[in-house]
Amino acid sequence: MSQHNEARLPLAFIAPGSEVRLAGLGDEIDPLQREQLTAYGLAETQSVKVLQQKPMTVILADQVELALEHAVARHIWVVS
Repeated sequence: MSQHNEARLPLAFIAPGSEVRLAGLGDEIDPLQREQLTAYGLAETQSVKVLQQKPMTVILADQVELALEHAVARHIWVVS
């Protein structure tokens, strides 16, 4: 029996070019902003590709590019 552990990391720490899967939005994210992110398709298990980290975190989620402030990206949890 193999044990599979996936480490949750903040989106802000993922290298550009990496593809990851959303694991959750931290409670630190404002409820209105959380609603906006969800409207853009950022839901648990959604796959995203990190395009850049500077000057902002830019991701590609379901053919939509989103630019996120690092203060927000630090509280979006992902697994590889």
